[in-house]
Order: sequence, then C-alpha cells, then structure tokens
Amino acid sequence: TVSERTIVAPAHPHSELTTSLVAILNDAAVPLASLNVVALKRGNVVYAQAFGLQHIGKGIAATSDSLYRIASISKLVTALGAMTLVDKGALDLDRDISDYLGYAVRNPHFPNIAITARMLMCHTSSLRDEGGYFWAPPARLRDVLVPGGALHGKGEMWDRAAAPGAFFEYANLPWGVLGTVMERISGERFDQLMSRVLFAPLGIEGGFHPYDFPPNVLARTATLYRKRIMQGEKEVWNAAGPWVTQVDDYSETAPALRAKADYAIGSNGTAMSPQGGARVSGKGLATLMQLLMNGGQVAGVRVLSERAVAQMLSEQWRYDAAKKNGLSAYGDAAQLFNAWGLGMQHFTDVSGPNRGDRIVARGGFTGVGHMGDAYGLTSGFVFNPTTRDGMIFLSGGVGANPDTQRGTYSAMHRYEERIFTELHEGALR
Repeated sequence: TVSERTIVAPAHPHSELTTSLVAILNDAAVPLASLNVVALKRGNVVYAQAFGLQHIGKGIAATSDSLYRIASISKLVTALGAMTLVDKGALDLDRDISDYLGYAVRNPHFPNIAITARMLMCHTSSLRDEGGYFWAPPARLRDVLVPGGALHGKGEMWDRAAAPGAFFEYANLPWGVLGTVMERISGERFDQLMSRVLFAPLGIEGGFHPYDFPPNVLARTATLYRKRIMQGEKEVWNAAGPWVTQVDDYSETAPALRAKADYAIGSNGTAMSPQGGARVSGKGLATLMQLLMNGGQVAGVRVLSERAVAQMLSEQWRYDAAKKNGLSAYGDAAQLFNAWGLGMQHFTDVSGPNRGDRIVARGGFTGVGHMGDAYGLTSGFVFNPTTRDGMIFLSGGVGANPDTQRGTYSAMHRYEERIFTELHEGALR
C-alpha cells in the first residue's frame, strides 16, 4: 500500500477544462491515481495534460511523457504492426494462418473451416478466452491450440457453437495467435518487430517489453493502482483507504525478462502480450492517432499505405440482433460492441443508461478506436476519420469499485463518460 495526496489544477490555457478534469481525478466517489489526456482537432493536438501521480509512494508527478500499460488499446497497436506486413505482401489477411504457423489450426468442432488473420483481428475466429490467453515460454502455442497438445486441456479455447467467421465475440487469445503469426512471418520476436516497424520510425518511446526500455524511459513508466485488496476471490474496495500497487512498479524492482535468448521465435506470441501489454504515453498514442488520420504517415514518415489504413478503418462486422451474429454485450455492459473494423471498434452512438457505445453526452460523435481496462487502468482512444477530431485518456488507477458508478448514457463507467465529455466540450467544440 502507498500514500496519496490531493492534486490541484495547474495553470493552463484551457483553464475550465483543466479544472473539470482535476475534479474528476479527485472525485471522492471514484478517485483516480493519475490521468493523462490528449485532444486533437482537425488532426492537430490542441490539448495535452497530465494530472495526479505517476508513482504515489515516491510522489512522482504524472506528465504528458509518462508511459502507461495501455491495456486493450494494445490490440489496435498490434493491428498497425500486422498491417505493415500486409503492405509488404508478407501477410495475406484471408489466408489460412496454418500456412504461416506450420501446423493445422482448426476449431475441432468445425474442422473444415480455415481461420484467417482477418478473423483474428475482427474477433470472429471462434477462439475464446476460457482456456487462457497467456503462457510463459518455453510453452508453445501449438500445444494450446491443437487437440491432444499438452496445454489444450478441455479445449475451452474453441467455441463449440459458432464457426470461424460467423460470430463476433470479443477475446484476447486471438491477438496472441496473431503475434505468433507475425513472428513466423518476420523471423523477429513480436516486441522487437513492433519496435522496428512502428515505434522507432515514428519516434515513439515504449513498446511491449519494459525489460528492454532505456533507464530514462523506464523511469517514466507509470505504476498502476487500485484501492482494492482481494480476500480469496472477493474484492474489498475502500475509497478512503490507501492505493494498492497493481503492476509496473519499477522503483525498486526491475522489469521481468519475458523471453530468454533461447526463445523459439514463432512459438508463442503471447509472451509479449500483444492483446494488452504495450506501454505508451498519451503523446505516443496521439502520434498513432495522427498516423491513422493522415492515411499512414506522420510528419513525412510513412509507416503504412493509404490502402492499409483504409482497410483498418473499414467496417468488417456489424451487430445484427435478428441474425444473432455476435455478442454485443460485454459482461454487464449492454450493447457495448455494435460494429468493428480491423483491430478497432466502430463507435456508432448507441445510447442508454449503462448501455451503448456513445462517446459524449450530447451524442453525435461517431468514430473508431479502442478502449482498455486492466490492473486498475482504464483508457480510451477514439477519433472521427472525417473531421479528424480525436480524444485519448489514460487513467492510472481507480479508487473505488467502478461498477458502482455505471454510465448514464453508455456502457462506459461514469468517470470515463465525464472525461470524454469534458474533453469534447472543452477542447473540440
């Protein structure tokens, strides 16, 4: 456990917006450990600010250069890396992934249907998380996916009712499979590939393997917190209590080495957590947002073709209740997922109490992007490709059970709604 202190709003040109965001940070109902936000208008950053503490025990203030474990926004980042391979002709989105992996990958309940990278990126592969989605090396993904494998167990990673390509269900495991495919194609470990094709060309600090971060970058990696302890399987929250460290406290302990020198490239892409393990700052995410807004280039540096970006932004799946073609709900959140592209959600402005994908209270802001939620962090990355307006937030920890503060107009938590709405009203209108 660690101590805390109340944050006071610093001076800023958008003073009312800044005051509102600090009020969200310090809200006694659901306090946040830190908050990193960026707003882009017509493709340009118009507001970037950080509040709270990157490390509470050390009293280190969060800044716009603080890196966060961005949770499931990592899936969108991984998709960007995959599309660089598509551009080179090395990855065919509609080819059987068995051809890349070197062994047959089939849902045993639908053995005649091939699984493709497009299905992995659209959550329609029929792979599920019930059998797990992370295995440390030297475990091999082949032993997970193939019946009879040492890690296959009861085969709970395979949907028994829905065939590949037929049904949307949000899952993490497909991204570990995609990372493995990317390794097999490139001959590089997933994190190193992502650094070479995406982070380094764009000058973005961070990546998927903190062990390899330079000391100055590691020192700016935010620790994530909750005001929660576990008593067996029971969550015990105390908003008035101390912050409890969750992950990424590198103030005393160095990051873990996720893959040793003898790691067999292409054997287990889950090792670097393609689904949720990227560490990036709000500024870094703004650069990736500009990459997508600008058709694959930023400041004269081209990373993707316009065609690749257009494919990512194109709608690949849309919920159809009559056809029962997917799960729109996610846990207790109703109609959270209504449409999907390649590696990113399409936000369609469906709205209701604790229901829908509406971004701002007034409505009318539709776009694409991704949300994230893990280890106390919640995150959002959403932009409109036509207007090139966008919003990013990274919160470094939640101080009360967020499920007690459900959204008033969406399936987000109430504090997430407030962040998006304040950014939109204060920086984009």
